[in-house]
Amino acid sequence: MVWLFAIATGLIVANLYYAQTLIGPISRATGLDPGAAGLIVTLTQIGYCLGLLFIVPLGDLVENRRLIFSSLVVCALALVAAAVAGNPLVFLAAALCIGLGSVAAQIIVPFAAHLARPEERGQAVGKVVSGLLMGIMLARPVASLVADAFDWHAIFVLSAVVTIALAFLLRARLPQRQPQGGMHYFALLGSMWHLLRTTPILRRRAAYQACMFGAFSLFWTCVPLELMGPNFGISQSGVALFALAGVAGAIASPIAGRRADQGKSRSNTLAALLLGALAFATPWLTATQLDLGRSAGLAILVTASIILDAGVSASLVTGQRAIFSLPADVRSRLNGLYMALFFMGGAIGSSLGGWMFAHYGWHGVLLTGLAFPLIGLAVYATEPRA
Repeated sequence: MVWLFAIATGLIVANLYYAQTLIGPISRATGLDPGAAGLIVTLTQIGYCLGLLFIVPLGDLVENRRLIFSSLVVCALALVAAAVAGNPLVFLAAALCIGLGSVAAQIIVPFAAHLARPEERGQAVGKVVSGLLMGIMLARPVASLVADAFDWHAIFVLSAVVTIALAFLLRARLPQRQPQGGMHYFALLGSMWHLLRTTPILRRRAAYQACMFGAFSLFWTCVPLELMGPNFGISQSGVALFALAGVAGAIASPIAGRRADQGKSRSNTLAALLLGALAFATPWLTATQLDLGRSAGLAILVTASIILDAGVSASLVTGQRAIFSLPADVRSRLNGLYMALFFMGGAIGSSLGGWMFAHYGWHGVLLTGLAFPLIGLAVYATEPRA
């Protein structure tokens, strides 16, 4: 069941990232202004945030399997709309709905935590999140390769077929989970503010991951533009291979989950934030202080992508382990709040990255990206040691 959860979350969350390495061709095909290209990723993430706030909390109220199925059907329809979009408004509206439907992944993750034994919850969540992160990381190279072989429309058609097939598979295989409920929908939503106000660990973990995910989204929104630009001149297939290297960072997830089960969340957090800062500081320093050739510059960027993905993975698993240690009857709401808050950081990162690249180039992107984990480290400095 853990493997099913891991594969399902990976396939679902990949829908959020197929467009990330295709910003250039999608913008040209739909007539979107280059300065606004970051909206392609940003609106998907905003839709995801809205779904996390208004759909995922239903996991504490309605039968989970039915909620997952309905969300995946919405996602599949939105993917079809994106595939046939001929103007920027239609595509951006579809991107928003893709984000809304993809929150099914975050109904599945608390489901896995619910089924796991308490002493193994971190490892179980770590394995499921590994699948989720593999989906995020593999989405970019898969999208690039499919677009190179056919065109950018093909990946959305293929994903729509996979998503609807997954919806029916999960409806057939998942056990029923009917929460006790006890409140109506608007009371459920109202309780989320109380949970946010009275759960300091939620606020702190969301702040850490918002910084890390902002850096992650900024990097992966802009690095394809840099790689395909005059400095590197890499093809869409080359971008796919570059993105594939970042998958190595997913190895940090089960390691971080096991360490979190051992009570080492604090050191996990520090390591993750330092990795995030290193991923931006190294290419910026080498580009400004050393006259490196194309191959050396590319090798540094590949290394930076792996380091950044490892830091994001470790921070995410550590945060979810902490959230899922709290009472089971509020896990869906806590997870929805946690994911929504840090995806807001991701939306800021992707939109800011596109604007910075258009106006200040790659060096401006690297400096902006470095600011995110540094802010996280400043928050970490205020964390009590107990």
